[in-house]
Amino acid sequence: MATIQNSSFTAKEINPLNSLDEWEDAVLERYPDPDSIATDKSTDEYRNYDSPQRDTVKEFYRLNHTYQTYEFVQQKRADYLKFDKKEMPVWQAFDFLNQLVDDSDPDTDLDQFQHLLQTSEAIRRDGHPDWMVLVGLMHDMGKVLCLFGEPQWAVVGDTFPVGVQYSDKVVYPEFFKNNPDYNNPEYQTPTGVYKEGCGLRNVDMSWGHDEYVYQMLKGRIPEQGLYMLRYHSFYAWHREGAYSQLLDDHDREMLHWVKLFNPYDLYSKNPTPPDWKVLRPYYEDLVAKYLPSTLKF
Repeated sequence: MATIQNSSFTAKEINPLNSLDEWEDAVLERYPDPDSIATDKSTDEYRNYDSPQRDTVKEFYRLNHTYQTYEFVQQKRADYLKFDKKEMPVWQAFDFLNQLVDDSDPDTDLDQFQHLLQTSEAIRRDGHPDWMVLVGLMHDMGKVLCLFGEPQWAVVGDTFPVGVQYSDKVVYPEFFKNNPDYNNPEYQTPTGVYKEGCGLRNVDMSWGHDEYVYQMLKGRIPEQGLYMLRYHSFYAWHREGAYSQLLDDHDREMLHWVKLFNPYDLYSKNPTPPDWKVLRPYYEDLVAKYLPSTLKF
């Protein structure tokens, strides 16, 4: 199959969503959680759009399921995991991420960094280890892929394994019929190109910010945190129990940690901005403990 070029897509195909957070809007509608983390309002107040079933989200998943082929994932891994696009001091990287300020998010008018601070502060407030606080701070850093020209459906969205039979537990599974891999017999068996019980670490996931930030922090934080980063959007697994044929004992052990992190991401947004002047010394020490002074993208 020919290499997919971003120039092949229209503006609407590159940006089908009004904002990146519309994907999370739909996740919250599917998986409402308890109110323990949402401190400023109840969870039923989140993502309050006039139309709960937004055509933009459906179109987003049509594109995502159509173009996230096994070959596409290999292309993106080869391109981005060289980390040769840009190098910045850590705090400059947050400023870079803030170019993705979301004017259409109904839950917050805060920039991306403030959302990450709210996530990490909710984790810290509940007394979790400092490496998990760092996961909260860094988990959306991979969204900088949009600033490198990647379409939204190659940055956010529920992730799923490629090169293996699609599960009907993935959102909008009917759109997989548009994917060229759907007609490849090698890919459409319960284990596909993998072996039963091979472990998720040996499985290629659809491309997006999860895999990118995982690769960025690999070797720098504990394994539990790496699983949180790599699989927090793999809802078919950690919410629906799908793809069990690919799991090994290590995946089953790590599942608890992925499920622990997910609500902090979804429900920590509130309209009260974090006081960065107060928080700055703690986070500067935290980042210095685990990360180099500059990050490569």
